[in-house]
Amino acid sequence: MRIVVHIGLPECGGDRVQEVLDTKRDQLAAKGVLYPRSPGRRNHTRLYMAVTDPAHVDPLRYNRGFAEPAKQVRLARDVGRDLASEVARHDPELLILSASQLATLPRRSEIERLRGMLTPLSEDIRIVAHVDEQARVLARHYATSLLSGRTASLARELELTGAPGWRDAALDGWRRIEPALNGFPEIQAAPFWLDYAGLVAAWEEVFGTGSVDLRAYDPGLFASETLTDELRAAFGIEPGIGKAEPAGLPEPPSAAFLTRSRLMNEVLVKLLATGRIIPRQLWRRLLGEMSVSGKPVAAESLSDLSNMFENDNRKLLETYRDLPPEAFEPGPALPKWEEAAPERGFRATQYAAAFLPRIDQATRQAGRTFAGGDEGTEENGGNGTLSPSAERLMSDRAKENFHDLRTGRFAPHNRLGRVNEEELAAAFASVPMRSLPKGNSGNVIVGCMKNEAPYILEWVAYHRTIGVDNFLIYTNGCEDGTDELLDRLQEMGVVQHRLNDNWKGNSPQQHALNKSLKEKVIREAEWVIHIDVDEFINIRCGNGTLSDFLERVPDATNVAMTWRLFGHNGVHAFEDALVIEQFDSAAPKYCPKPHTAWGFKTMVKNIGAYEKFSCHRPNKLREDHRTRVKWVNGSGQEMTDSYKEKGWRSDLRTIGYDLLQLNHYALRSAESFLIKRQRGRALHVDRSIGINYWVRMDWGGNKDITIKRNIPRLRAEMDRLMADDELKKWHDHGVAWHKAKAADLHATPEFQELYDQALETRLTEMERVAYALALDMES
Repeated sequence: MRIVVHIGLPECGGDRVQEVLDTKRDQLAAKGVLYPRSPGRRNHTRLYMAVTDPAHVDPLRYNRGFAEPAKQVRLARDVGRDLASEVARHDPELLILSASQLATLPRRSEIERLRGMLTPLSEDIRIVAHVDEQARVLARHYATSLLSGRTASLARELELTGAPGWRDAALDGWRRIEPALNGFPEIQAAPFWLDYAGLVAAWEEVFGTGSVDLRAYDPGLFASETLTDELRAAFGIEPGIGKAEPAGLPEPPSAAFLTRSRLMNEVLVKLLATGRIIPRQLWRRLLGEMSVSGKPVAAESLSDLSNMFENDNRKLLETYRDLPPEAFEPGPALPKWEEAAPERGFRATQYAAAFLPRIDQATRQAGRTFAGGDEGTEENGGNGTLSPSAERLMSDRAKENFHDLRTGRFAPHNRLGRVNEEELAAAFASVPMRSLPKGNSGNVIVGCMKNEAPYILEWVAYHRTIGVDNFLIYTNGCEDGTDELLDRLQEMGVVQHRLNDNWKGNSPQQHALNKSLKEKVIREAEWVIHIDVDEFINIRCGNGTLSDFLERVPDATNVAMTWRLFGHNGVHAFEDALVIEQFDSAAPKYCPKPHTAWGFKTMVKNIGAYEKFSCHRPNKLREDHRTRVKWVNGSGQEMTDSYKEKGWRSDLRTIGYDLLQLNHYALRSAESFLIKRQRGRALHVDRSIGINYWVRMDWGGNKDITIKRNIPRLRAEMDRLMADDELKKWHDHGVAWHKAKAADLHATPEFQELYDQALETRLTEMERVAYALALDMES
């Protein structure tokens, strides 16, 4: 087996390389190429953190809870073990590892630690780095580091151009680390790794002469569908993995905005010195709110740096014949760089005064997290003692995760957003159905179902009362009267029903969504929403209707409706009762792990921006619509541009529930879970739904009654529909079928055992997260 380690460089397209490798992972595996998941799905940051020197705490280790040497030792053990396990399972001919941060390892001991981790797998190891002319890289690095909190201007790097050697002079700034003041050299110090000759020498001292290959970073190529050609050449991949679909390159920030950011960073560091805590996501958000347009920093104004490396670069071109001369050719020199004016009378202290309430709120929340506070209760496991269920059920790794999570950023809590649930108990008023003009099908839900007869009327009636105008429902393999019930609803003009029994491909759901795009009701829709019958759109503003929410986000074209997971709430038996009334105990709002907790479904404005609709989101953005697309979250806040192309879950930067959330009742009652386990899943028909699924989805302990304000108008609409005798007959038939199925499953030892195990499993929030994270790594 050959190993290729891609070490960046930073700001030289590593994220694009990793995006394509991640997207093409299955196609690569078919060719004997493994791009492993265990060190990190895209950027292999776990590998980087595992090999850094214990005493050198970098931003990643600090922010991800591995600052303590003992935790890093466990991380290194886990990364090595997991990587070896993946290699053993796949038995690849080529293993590709990629972490842009690896190029920034400052010490030989760290590079040796990496080699020591990899040589048990293979001694055939090659290092690949993408490089660009140093002034261009520095201009990009400066912008990135400022958005992470850098306080020094480019004058610092320009002064170093007079030093005898760039690498040694820059490394002088890497000796001091002050995590509490954001004093990480990776952010604050000069980038020593711009000395490419020194970089090659450092890596070849450990991996051997000739082990390092330098490749040219071409921004045009790295934003092109032909990026796969470069990956084949760089990594030695055989042809046949298809074209890449990398996202477009973002516009560089203006020089004036960078000056504002630097000045604000100075003030924010002073606030850190007072004991305040400013999470990284909040820091970046605050800087983003000061953005102004204008010209970016010109790399050509850093010609002193270009001149310093001119001779070294010439020698590298002689050694690396595949490097084109233009890779190191600077543009025509411009007047020497001077920091741009921040414009418009900018004063950082004025902005800081406006930001202070949010900073103080974040400090209070972090104080409760790190000092015990809410996490010190028995309910979420803050006392450090595992529950009996956890001791019995959790693996050793899950137990280690539990102790690591208690003071880390992934510790769940319910202190997110501004809505007070107890103040939202007043019932919503009824709203008449809209009268739509010809050729307009309004707000349309497209959904897929199998054996869901008892739940359909509540779900349809609920969404009609909040402003959904039409439904397009696909079914396959139904036995409980679902098809007949939907056929009757179609006769009544409420839904359109399509049989999907002859589905092809990987899932019935995707087959149905592909077909739906040809339907008139979808083509003529205002908004298209794909959700399942166990998902309810919970609008938490105005009168709780779609129009109330959309009025608050008039420019939005895509709404990421983030799940809030609701567990079984102590309900054992299946009953013919409202789902939204029975189940009101949910996951905490702040629940970044496991990855399923913040999954979202998307409400899409029908402007023709995307070619395909998938389970969680639209895909294949049409380039001519890119500037028209605007994604917002459930708080009405604009999401990052990356979501225009990829992503199916919210993260720490994009989570928001204030105006809208998607209540996800994945389990319902314990007996309903048994029936779901027996019939499988719509999207992944080959995946078993056992106790692991129950643990991932059975969240509780956080009361959320906001959706219950809809119950009066929901009951009125259900009564109106159920006045139809034929419809009521099929609803009652479905209820009877499910009760009989539950009885049959209780009589089957395998399912009775699962039922008992589920009800005996009582995990705290922290234990549930730890368990799920272990599953992610062990599966």
